[in-house]
Amino acid sequence: MITESAIVAIAGLVAIIALLFLLITRFRWHVFLALLVPILLFALIPGVDRRALISAFEQGFGRTVQSIAIVIVLGSLLAEALKHTGGVERITISMIRAVGERRMPLALTLSGFVIGIPIFSDVGYVILNPLVHGAAITSGVSMSTMATGLVGAMQMTHAMVPPTPGPLAAAALVKADIGRVILFGSIASGAAAIAGWMFSLVIGPRLESPPSREFVGQSFVERGLEAQLPSTWRAYAPVLIPLVLIAGQSAAALALPSDHIVNTAMVYLGWPVVALGLGVLLAFRNTSADQAQLRTGDWVESALRTSAMIIIVTGLGGSLSQILRQTPAVDAIARGVTGIGLPAIFLPFLLGIVGNMITGSTTVGVITAASVVGPMMPTLRLSPEATMLAAAAGSVIIKYPNSSYFWVCTSLSRMPLREALISFGGVTLVGGLVAMATVYVMWATGAI
Repeated sequence: MITESAIVAIAGLVAIIALLFLLITRFRWHVFLALLVPILLFALIPGVDRRALISAFEQGFGRTVQSIAIVIVLGSLLAEALKHTGGVERITISMIRAVGERRMPLALTLSGFVIGIPIFSDVGYVILNPLVHGAAITSGVSMSTMATGLVGAMQMTHAMVPPTPGPLAAAALVKADIGRVILFGSIASGAAAIAGWMFSLVIGPRLESPPSREFVGQSFVERGLEAQLPSTWRAYAPVLIPLVLIAGQSAAALALPSDHIVNTAMVYLGWPVVALGLGVLLAFRNTSADQAQLRTGDWVESALRTSAMIIIVTGLGGSLSQILRQTPAVDAIARGVTGIGLPAIFLPFLLGIVGNMITGSTTVGVITAASVVGPMMPTLRLSPEATMLAAAAGSVIIKYPNSSYFWVCTSLSRMPLREALISFGGVTLVGGLVAMATVYVMWATGAI
């Protein structure tokens, strides 16, 4: 044990969270340093066994990173390929044609639901912003009506459905089955996306947020370059095939004997490294001749840069989780939660909200919540999937001006701050609450 005192352990955890909040909000530290320094200072508390803490830190970091590092890099590389090859725009065009141009806000919401799975939300909005402005002008509606559902849907799947790094990292921290997370995360984020679209229809007409003509003519379609986009199937395949393979591995493990030939094959094909590797290869098939060198050079380097911070922060989350496991704080907090009658599922949800409020990052929010609650799951009688999805639902709530995603969407949509707070802050609040309600129902009925 790092310490035998529950008071010391709980006080140390509270101090870590408080110092994390202070370093990020007051001194503007990067989340890596803001998380590392409080953990190191925890070792200076009287009564802490420093040798045990060092061992727990190294074990937690190593075990966490070894299971997700390659997968996060592959997911980031897949996002790079989809961004540069026009796959994002093709997916959006297919949704528009499926539901009709008269239902453009719904089409954008549905495309955001798909695009948010492999691509960071802010990148997705940057790509689609010209299309959103053009659609708002053509339809004669406000940007609040046209963009809000898209903003909410991308954030929901970004938070809840692997292989986006946040849910992937959180699933690794609590040792959740990724296939089950994909299935139940899709259900929860799908319900939240539809709720966000309905919210946009109610609030949009009441807000003054006109589209801007400065972005008109920048999309592939408006430039007459639709023929250069990949086909619908080739745009969807890099996203859907890895998801099907990963989820199929979990389904085969449940439905078939372990020595069944299908199960044996799916153990390999559904391994996230292989599944996402196939997704990257399928995305690379959509590249043009002049992108041949970029895809093996610049795209890989960009993916590595994007992945590095997430991998390191996730590793630190694993260290914190392992340190907590070796203190009495875990049982003390878990008993306190059950003693006050609060359903256990709401603990990771509330911590997800706190983590997001502190850092402004959905990814860091879900990682922080999973790190803290992971060691408590047996006492709280929570499954890894329920813990991770509840944390993810909390991590999207309260998107306000400390969030980079909020500012990307606000600045590009040319929406006044008040209207953006109502639209984008409102849709993530509605989405997070609906997602949590869905997770709660699945947990209460024993589905997860």
